[in-house]
Amino acid sequence: MQPQRALQNATAAYASAVTPAQRDALVLEHIALLKHIVGRMALPGGMERDDLYGFGMLGLLAAADSFDPSRGLKFSTYAYSRIRGAILDALRQRDVLSRGMRERMRDIERCIERHEQQHGAPPQPEEIAAELGLPREDVDEVLAAARQAGSASLEDEHDATRLGSLLCDPRSEDPSESVEHAELKQRLVEAIAELPQQEQSVITLYYAEGLLLRDIGEIMGVTESRVSQIHSRAIYLLNRRLGTATERRS
Repeated sequence: MQPQRALQNATAAYASAVTPAQRDALVLEHIALLKHIVGRMALPGGMERDDLYGFGMLGLLAAADSFDPSRGLKFSTYAYSRIRGAILDALRQRDVLSRGMRERMRDIERCIERHEQQHGAPPQPEEIAAELGLPREDVDEVLAAARQAGSASLEDEHDATRLGSLLCDPRSEDPSESVEHAELKQRLVEAIAELPQQEQSVITLYYAEGLLLRDIGEIMGVTESRVSQIHSRAIYLLNRRLGTATERRS
């Protein structure tokens, strides 16, 4: 009973921090934030964009219900993590990858491991396609699905795989101005400059301009799904380049 009473007390304290009118105003004022977060997330197969909006809205409502202005945190900052967290929690509960897609992910994982053992570096996507006898577009599709799975942590073991590590955001989360952080930023700038033009455009529009996947697709004349695939391919290439550069320096 103690945990239940503690939860009730916490709920009561939060409820007194924001009035119902303030709560409703916070939700309405941050619909644009919800749309921005959803618009920059890859859409899992078999799901609609409205599904993600629904999951995210639950997070936004929960953020408005539990927000305490006295803590000095901006609501947009607080809501961002709650919205994104609600979407990812919902995706974790759903198996968005088909059996065939999981098998192809495992095939690519094994291909990467073999290539690294033989050549000391991950293969290019074209090399993966050639070794597995797949069209390049199929490899791009698998990379996008694997990145989405990694973001939602759909598989407990995913983050420990080599493929998972190659699809993680290569940007450093270290806010310090340490020498290592500065060197990583410089290597990342150089790696982006060496990307093929299409991949470089997606990375620039997504990270520097903060555009939605749909908007990037309209600019480039491709579908939103294709933008997601190009983005995942670019992340793979960046991590491949950064990893190889690090190994050479060590």
